[in-house]
Amino acid sequence: MSGSDNPYSGSFGNQMTATTSFGGAPEPAAAAGSYITDTTTANFGKDVIEESRKQPVLVDFWAPWCGPCKQLTPVLEKVVNEAKGRVRLVKMNIDDHPSIAGQLGIQSIPAVIAFVNGRPADGFMGAVPESQILQFIDRIAGPAGADEAAEIEAVLAEAAELFAAGNINEAAQLYGAVMQADPENAKALAGMAECMIAANQHQRAREILTELPEELAKDAGIQAVLMKLEQIEEARKLGDPVALERELAANPDDHESRLKLAKIRNVEGRRDEAADHLLLIMRKDRAFDDDGARRQLLQFFEVWGFKDPATVAARRKLSAMLFS
Repeated sequence: MSGSDNPYSGSFGNQMTATTSFGGAPEPAAAAGSYITDTTTANFGKDVIEESRKQPVLVDFWAPWCGPCKQLTPVLEKVVNEAKGRVRLVKMNIDDHPSIAGQLGIQSIPAVIAFVNGRPADGFMGAVPESQILQFIDRIAGPAGADEAAEIEAVLAEAAELFAAGNINEAAQLYGAVMQADPENAKALAGMAECMIAANQHQRAREILTELPEELAKDAGIQAVLMKLEQIEEARKLGDPVALERELAANPDDHESRLKLAKIRNVEGRRDEAADHLLLIMRKDRAFDDDGARRQLLQFFEVWGFKDPATVAARRKLSAMLFS
């Protein structure tokens, strides 16, 4: 997706930059080959022992005359680069630096030893196929994607907190970063749409939620945002809230005006007021609009979310009304 057709490529008046990286890659993102270095006896402690306290380090013991080394090297380097920081590869020429290999009891090359937390943890010898190298890295560093998934969840949680605190641009940047890493992440899509709605960019919000894969489109969070957009569009057609307030002052039993005002207060973010208007209709006339006030309140709950304070308070009042 290019910047020109990317619905989250720009923020709300400022250029949005998704700077968060995923999968354990260094910041800034490392270029190809930067996960691979050569070491010496003098630098082994820094390059391997110290570094392995941060992430697993594979040490490739090799020599220029070793035929199997020449077979293993390109495959090993390819897998390490594709791992994008889950492990590092440090190469040691045993002709120039034999002492470390001797201390580790290595008698045949190629030999690859994985160091974790400053200690040898596992290893293999010989020119093994790519599939075995992948299995080896998964065993040392954990399954591919596990760290990334945990990091994405943490970023989504931070974005939600920022949004709740009113930091819309900052939240949008984090949601955008997740969408770059995982374009079909339902929480990120819904969160970005919420940011756009908060910035009065309703059409852009609708655009990023349309033409989604069928299963993704069914996500409850995405459905809630789409329902919120529908409520906003409906509220725009309901008239002037000041005029509706005047009508209710003149006739408190004008349930039609009260229902309209509840819908307007909802999109204004005045959720408690919206709920109280609907609850008042229910107390006075449950038959109005075929119990329409209760049905509308339940729709509000779907959009607000189960844990929203307005939902919790209104549910308590609704229960007291229905079951007292």
